[in-house]
Amino acid sequence: MLKTSTRETVIRFDLARTLAGRGRYWTTAYLVDGLLIDTGCAHTARELVKALEDTPVTRIVNTHSHEDHIGANGLLQCQHANLQIHAHPLAIPVLADPHGQQPLHPYRRLFWGWPEPSCASPLSDGAWIETENFRFQALYTPGHSPDHLCLYEPDRGWLFTGDLFVGGWDRALREGYEIWQIIASLKRVAALSSTVMFPGSARIRENPREELESKIAYLEEFGNKVLELHSKGWDADAIVRALCGRPMFIEIVTLGNFARRHLVLSYMRNNGNKGK
Repeated sequence: MLKTSTRETVIRFDLARTLAGRGRYWTTAYLVDGLLIDTGCAHTARELVKALEDTPVTRIVNTHSHEDHIGANGLLQCQHANLQIHAHPLAIPVLADPHGQQPLHPYRRLFWGWPEPSCASPLSDGAWIETENFRFQALYTPGHSPDHLCLYEPDRGWLFTGDLFVGGWDRALREGYEIWQIIASLKRVAALSSTVMFPGSARIRENPREELESKIAYLEEFGNKVLELHSKGWDADAIVRALCGRPMFIEIVTLGNFARRHLVLSYMRNNGNKGK
């Protein structure tokens, strides 16, 4: 399933596999001035390629290597042999061999599928991507994944955040995410003079600083509560029961890969990096 909308000169593609007549677990790609930011999942790759038939795509930037953001890379590169793809250096091996480098849990195969391999060039922190009319700076923002990048267009104040910011108050986290890194990355982008924020799977925000700062404050406050209870001898399961509320449906769908306990454990793990 694919839905298209436009904001200023940015075309937004909302993409999801159709199950029981509905799109499930949406992800988003953006096209601006020939630059495609992320490519959705493998299950929607052909829909995206068809939607782009009459629109020139000069290059791709992947915000990170998760399968719901690189799914059409291979098909687009197969059809356009000279199409350049850019990603953080840590993402390059995953894009080249998604099957071998990024095993998928059953729910990830169901909702997003296995991407085809693609060839990409490394995009380092602070590097610039220039299109005919705009220039985008890559900002290294790890936490959601070790290879996560955001793109910032300073002249327009556009901020493309991938999955660094998806809104809401987190009560769960996927295994392997690093919550203190997420907080530090959110602080980095909150300091920018952004006028519009384009997230990887949430609504577009105008003048996003207040909302970014609110999310940072929530995550830090939650983390301080976790660490306070842990310092009193509480274990992770007791902290989950005290702070995270009732069990969540997503914990069942993901067989525990996305869970309240992982959020608590991430706060307890590497808390020496707090605020860095």
